Amino acid sequence: MNNEINAYSDSTEVSLRENVAEVIRHYFANLKGEEPSNIYDFFLDEIEEPLLAAVMKFTRNNQSEAARILGLSRGTLRTKLKKFGML
Repeated sequence: MNNEINAYSDSTEVSLRENVAEVIRHYFANLKGEEPSNIYDFFLDEIEEPLLAAVMKFTRNNQSEAARILGLSRGTLRTKLKKFGML
């Protein structure tokens, strides 16, 4: 299985990595003098919830399958789902 996930925009393949890099560049370009801090946690929090939502939808809310796909234990998945009010 290819580890690179692709997103599609106007029928042009753009890798997930390229999309993320563009979003981060945009974030820094639009700080308007604000000092960035804790951006590692900020970006992980921004990505985690929609990732969990998409995987749960893909698995039709099968937590065991979602945990397997995400590479998490079922307990860890449940903790993350609770964090975002998804249980």
